Amino acid sequence: MCVVDDIVKLADNKKDTYQYYLLRSVAERKKKAYIPVENHTVQLRRLMTLQEAVAVQKEPDYEKKDTLVKGEVQYVIENSKNGERLTENNKMIVQNS
Repeated sequence: MCVVDDIVKLADNKKDTYQYYLLRSVAERKKKAYIPVENHTVQLRRLMTLQEAVAVQKEPDYEKKDTLVKGEVQYVIENSKNGERLTENNKMIVQNS
């Protein structure tokens, strides 16, 4: 699972610049990847809210949930402040399909 850390401009060999999402791994912050803002095929979705994360954590079958779901729940609970989304840039995560 990755979060969108920033939007950066990168140039190709022709010196044309394009905007890319800078993705960082939640598990290993030093790992990063770039995907184009326009015309990408990677599935992005909003990060769950603190309230959603707490509700998922309280579900009876929480321990049987997918590792990515549990990772997102843990990340949101540990990093949320006052029940708001983490930061303006951390609203999206990459979801494996």
